Amino acid sequence: MKSITWLIHLMLPNWRRILLALILSTLTITSHIGLMATSAYLLARAALHPPILDLMVTIVGVRFFGLSRAVFRYLERYVSHDVTFRVLNQIRVKFYQGLEPLAPARLLNYRSGDLLSRIVADVEIQQNFYLRVFAPPFVALLVLVGYGFFLARYDFRFTCILAGCFLVAGLVIPWAIKGLSQGVGRQMVVLRAELNTQVADSLMGMTELIAYGQAQAHLARIQQTGKKLVKEQRKIAGLAAFSSALTGLVANLGLWLVLVLGILLVEKGQLSGVNLGMVALGTFSSFEALFPLALVPYHMEQSRTAADRLLELIETEPAVQDSGADSPQPKGMDFSFQDVSFRYEQAEPWALKRLTFSIPQNGRVAIVGQSGAGKTSIVNLLLRFWDYDEGQINLGGHSLRDYTQDDARRFIGVVTQRTHLFNATIRVNLLLANPEGTEDELIKASQQAKLHDFILTLPQGYDSYVGEGGFKLSGGQRQRLAIARVLLKNAPILILDEAMDGLDPLTERDVMDEVIQLMEGRTTLVITHRLPGLEKMDEILVLDQGKISERGKHAELLLKKGLYHKLWEIEG
Repeated sequence: MKSITWLIHLMLPNWRRILLALILSTLTITSHIGLMATSAYLLARAALHPPILDLMVTIVGVRFFGLSRAVFRYLERYVSHDVTFRVLNQIRVKFYQGLEPLAPARLLNYRSGDLLSRIVADVEIQQNFYLRVFAPPFVALLVLVGYGFFLARYDFRFTCILAGCFLVAGLVIPWAIKGLSQGVGRQMVVLRAELNTQVADSLMGMTELIAYGQAQAHLARIQQTGKKLVKEQRKIAGLAAFSSALTGLVANLGLWLVLVLGILLVEKGQLSGVNLGMVALGTFSSFEALFPLALVPYHMEQSRTAADRLLELIETEPAVQDSGADSPQPKGMDFSFQDVSFRYEQAEPWALKRLTFSIPQNGRVAIVGQSGAGKTSIVNLLLRFWDYDEGQINLGGHSLRDYTQDDARRFIGVVTQRTHLFNATIRVNLLLANPEGTEDELIKASQQAKLHDFILTLPQGYDSYVGEGGFKLSGGQRQRLAIARVLLKNAPILILDEAMDGLDPLTERDVMDEVIQLMEGRTTLVITHRLPGLEKMDEILVLDQGKISERGKHAELLLKKGLYHKLWEIEG
């Protein structure tokens, strides 16, 4: 019930609107009762052929209740949906606030389609919590109390019949439907999430599926999941129809019981004949409040399952947490690793083992090594995506942990080997690094990355769309755009993590020359497996299985005939 408590807690700030919506919903059903009751009374009185003036009040009553029902229904829908949308907005904000600190460390085991399903489908499901779980029982109770008092004015036994039928339709039928629909709500949430995930995976991997002839096999899996979901939807649709029929049966039973009792009272002279139809039809129309109750258990199970999926992420502890204190003022833009050890999971081997090195302000250091040597782990630690297990990392004379994550990242500009480009214009993707960047700064950064001339060949220039993930650009163009973006940020520390990956040799040489110029006045860390251009580095560290196996300048390392020399020979 933790998730239900969480949802109720989100609703509490809107208690005034919720109360107003409940009152309006009750007034809507009351108007329906009034319309049916006054109509029955009008027909009964008219059958006695009284003077028309004697019926005027009743006629006005029929018109009033007919109009007020429409007005109250509109206002009730408006206010209740306003409450619902406000709560959904709070849930979305809470979810994103909980999700953002988890990236990327805590999200590696989640599929992107599943995350999308949570933030879209699981949030949307919560609209049922107020509209179909929370409000209907309260409205039914208010109608029972209000109309029950009205019936008691004629005979208390009418109230007892109403209460008994409300008990059966409002408690017994929902209890029976709950037993029949047990697990359906949870299963539908799970299947819908799985279907969304499979569709998202197929869209992102469509090229590979077609290239390897697996499109039909993947489509068959989607269809299988879809069939399971449809099966559950049919089941709940059948139960909805069954519950509606049962509630209608109870409503008609209540109508007949009131009629039988009313006829007996009329015969005894204890009830006016013209009031019989009014009491009977009023009772029948009051059951409008009970029809939504049968599926309350199903909607509650569905909301609880979806809320549990949201809370699973919201309550996950981030891999890195800020201390809460203000970040210190760095004394410079140097940083150092001192006996740093790190691994991604406790059961996994060390990615870095007692790593020690330092880069002075404006220094240039390259780290090379084979895939899996731990190069990218260094970047992850500097950006505070993960926290190290042992040792110390200092930045500007202070521990890296003393800085907030945002402040630490503000000092660093990084180009990774898998830079994400949004499905937006080139301009928007560039300004991500510096939203306040001017047009001149934008063009200068693009020129330095050897991208400007290509952009000018596009029909819309900097306002051209790059497609999902930069799909409309070649691998080299995507990488140059990423380099231009980090140039635009103009951070004092520059990290190039396989930044030349995807560039042809000629372009790589040109871009490297520009990057070398960019290094002037910046502390630079170059992480690469490509060795050309490293002759200008102050120091080169050779990483092997998380440890530094060699260090020195380019010429020195070649003379040692070690791992660096082997890598150089492989490069040709």
